[in-house]
Amino acid sequence: MRCLAAIGSLMLAAALIAMPARGLPQDEPSRSPGMAGSRTYKLYCAVCHGEKGKGDGPLAEGLRSAPPDLTLMAKGNGGEYPAEEIARIIDGRKPLEGHGGADMPIWGDVFKKSGSGSDDEAVKEKIQSVVAFLEQLQEK
Repeated sequence: MRCLAAIGSLMLAAALIAMPARGLPQDEPSRSPGMAGSRTYKLYCAVCHGEKGKGDGPLAEGLRSAPPDLTLMAKGNGGEYPAEEIARIIDGRKPLEGHGGADMPIWGDVFKKSGSGSDDEAVKEKIQSVVAFLEQLQEK
């Protein structure tokens, strides 16, 4: 029964991602990239990665591979937060081998179609705001 619920949730998430631009949620502008990134993260990422980035979102169980704990990215990289790599993984349009899998949407395309990121510069800004937010979550 739990598996059926997870499948239903995955189908809903896929439908939301595939919606035309006018149907996707819009982020409100913010002066702080971290605040804008927090809103974007909650809208698009928390469903799989969890509210606090621990990989325990409500859809995590239904995925082929468990979402990573996003609070450990700096620790797993010798204490350095790999911002450029994280941005490429989130964007997904030029995948890094072994990072982001078939379960993870190509957020660069999703953001471009969302209406709030209609050009590549706006998409880059949205991704950078999420990268800045994730940097704040890193365990020391």
